[in-house]
Amino acid sequence: MGSAYFYLEFLLTWTSMLRDAGYKNPAIFVLEYTLVPDAAYPTQLEQTVAGYEFVSSVVKDSSRICVSGDSAGGTLILTLLLYMAKFPDRFRNGKPGYAALVSPWTTLYSPRNKNTASDYLCMESLHLYGSQYAGSNGKLDDPLISPGECKDGNWWRNASPSAGFGIIYGSEEVLGPELKDLIALLRKSDCAVSVREEPGAVHAWPVVTLFLSDTQVERQKGLRDLVKMVRMAIPP
Repeated sequence: MGSAYFYLEFLLTWTSMLRDAGYKNPAIFVLEYTLVPDAAYPTQLEQTVAGYEFVSSVVKDSSRICVSGDSAGGTLILTLLLYMAKFPDRFRNGKPGYAALVSPWTTLYSPRNKNTASDYLCMESLHLYGSQYAGSNGKLDDPLISPGECKDGNWWRNASPSAGFGIIYGSEEVLGPELKDLIALLRKSDCAVSVREEPGAVHAWPVVTLFLSDTQVERQKGLRDLVKMVRMAIPP
């Protein structure tokens, strides 16, 4: 959404709920990556790799790290994992323990991305942003740009965090068809995957409901699901 500051309330609430769930000292590292059109691939992937290397140098035990992102942030997390599997020698501290993803944008350009009556995303704008991200030197069929283009089950198996993936999305998502295909491929590739599809919900609904819902119960609904997923994968 343009800045880590936009997510501040979401992240502070998540940290508090993780503490309530039994984590003694939960910490969230937020990456402020460069947006298009100010920069294109591979700038954002390089920034994501640098962010992970910093976190893993501090945490030491990478199995205690949960990487997470929503929408384009989810794209970067998936490409980070594919990159780590392709160049494992660069990451001496190993892969993260878990990936918790909210409505990840898996395939940057796809005719299967269709506008829906409910979702606020627009297919035409997504395809424009995807092309801007790939830039003049990138290709939209490159899995390190558009991770949904990776159909190699072995690559995904090697990319999977030790405790697998947790994915939350809405049933009314423009990005739904491609995301469902990735979920099916991950499962076929023997990757552990927990999925939460919210009926009638739009893109990145856990973030949207935190800002727009009327009651605390509704506002924190998506975050409670995220906390449950993380707690099952990386116990306190």
